[in-house]
Amino acid sequence: MAVTSMTSGTETGTRPTEPRDDFLRQANPFRKELLAHCYRMLGSVHDAEDLVQETYLRAWRAYDRFEGRSSLRTWLHRIATTACLTALDGRARRPMPTGLGAPSNDPDEPLVERSEVPWLEPVPDALVGAEGADPAAVVTERESIRLALVAALQHLPPRQRVVLILRDVLRWRAAEVAELLDTTVASVNSALQRARAQLAQVAQNPDDVVEPSAAEQRELLERYVAAFERKDVAAIVELFKADAVWEMPPYAAYYVGRDAIARHLACRCPAGPGELRMVPVGANGQPAFAIYLRDPHDGTFRAFNIQVLTLAGDGIAHAGVFLDTALFAAFGLPETLPDAPAAEPRLTTA
Repeated sequence: MAVTSMTSGTETGTRPTEPRDDFLRQANPFRKELLAHCYRMLGSVHDAEDLVQETYLRAWRAYDRFEGRSSLRTWLHRIATTACLTALDGRARRPMPTGLGAPSNDPDEPLVERSEVPWLEPVPDALVGAEGADPAAVVTERESIRLALVAALQHLPPRQRVVLILRDVLRWRAAEVAELLDTTVASVNSALQRARAQLAQVAQNPDDVVEPSAAEQRELLERYVAAFERKDVAAIVELFKADAVWEMPPYAAYYVGRDAIARHLACRCPAGPGELRMVPVGANGQPAFAIYLRDPHDGTFRAFNIQVLTLAGDGIAHAGVFLDTALFAAFGLPETLPDAPAAEPRLTTA
């Protein structure tokens, strides 16, 4: 149910129109940050969208009881956090392949799909406000939804995850978190300390990652697209760092190092020269591409995967290759592209 549809239906006569309209006017600007919050908690853009809808519905129903003791923004985050905790109860975490075991020793081995695993999903920048006119706000939002950070958050128990996000991302006071979780400030501080310690073991320190300048990044990505579209494996892996990681849910196998990545691309990538088309998108505050693969039967370019790249120094440090084509709809992308478009599609955001 969309927020804008809440004024319709059988409940129209149960509440005064004015308070409902007031709620919609004041609450809608917080939609993107609420989706980012639910995404950090759940690791799924689809689940996050569902929980944001539930948050707005709960808030709309309870708005006549909102006393204004906290800001509307805080009140909405309280509702969203409670909804996320309920959703996470008994649910398995969403990992990346690197969170499940050791890298593959033989890229020539057949890939085994693990469809039973609820894999981590990327999130479009446009849905969570990681693009826009305020550079400071955009940088902050991008840092808080980086793929590596969200993957690391999935290692934390739900309540520790909540505490860390509310304290370190949303900057809530310990007393506010304690009130929400119906616990003590001491318990919140203890949970935060444990969460930070565990996160430090599985996540790279952002201060250790030096991204290339905008010009260097643009040049690197242009070379990457050109190499991929002509299926020049040597040129592709030359752009990766020596210890780069390539992983691709729903397959549990992942590869570390240029040689392993090159062998995988040469042996397993089904595309030949000219058979891939790459559409730039924004995901998790990082450069990303929607990849379309040419159908040999009718020449149509069909949705293949979403690649999210992590750039560090003078190369690509990580490639998250998501082979769930249902993600294309979340990015606002079509399932197919024409065989010979009049101009190359240039999408910077979904």
